Amino acid sequence: MNQDALKELLDTSYERYNVPEFIADDPISIPHQFDKKEDIEIAAFLSAVIAWGNRKSIIRNANLLMKEMGYFPHEFILNATENDFQAFNHFVHRTFNGNDAKFFLQSLQNIYRQHKGLETVFTDGYRAGGSLFDALIHFRSIFLSLPHLKRSEKHVANVAQKSAAKRLCMFLRWMVRDDGRGVDFGLWHGIPASALMMPLDVHTGSVSRELGLLRRNQNDWQSVEELTATLRQFDPRDPVKYDFALFGLGIDKML
Repeated sequence: MNQDALKELLDTSYERYNVPEFIADDPISIPHQFDKKEDIEIAAFLSAVIAWGNRKSIIRNANLLMKEMGYFPHEFILNATENDFQAFNHFVHRTFNGNDAKFFLQSLQNIYRQHKGLETVFTDGYRAGGSLFDALIHFRSIFLSLPHLKRSEKHVANVAQKSAAKRLCMFLRWMVRDDGRGVDFGLWHGIPASALMMPLDVHTGSVSRELGLLRRNQNDWQSVEELTATLRQFDPRDPVKYDFALFGLGIDKML
């Protein structure tokens, strides 16, 4: 398939799947329950953190987190006491357990009380180094700065160790992209859409390789860089919009 035909295929799939109807069966439906910026980004972050496995299970468990926070995530994060965090003792999503949930909430509290929120932490990292890689490194450093169990670190992707950081890249797509189509939020303005990196998982990697967009076999950060660089040839200002396209092509089984 030549480049023009490939771009047409990707653009067609993007147009089909980047629509509000996409939201209902996707974890992004959780932050779409909220209007306040901080509620949206906290709900989005926690939903992205547990976004692996069965989609219905992801949405159900993300809703449980929102329920335990009284559906006011920002207010909860700012004001929660140690007793409030105990309500999450029995939370489980696959290998993400109650200890992980409590630490993540405590770390978010630290970020919103001491570091001006998630947007500031990611944006500061991006501005300091000039890339999303730098933003992810900075975020991880701040996030893990509180005392924690070693086991919780595996739920915070480490791109310095070549993690593809799929869930964090997806979260940043939600926060940064603003194409007016009602799916991604476009709430953050300090990181340009052109700097975003593709959320790469087994499904996206498989479709990308079938299309000839990705040659590397491992689903790691090097593959994220390769795939995103390829997609920038089709849209340098918004390469990650093709996340919708690759998802759609797999669902439609058009390859």
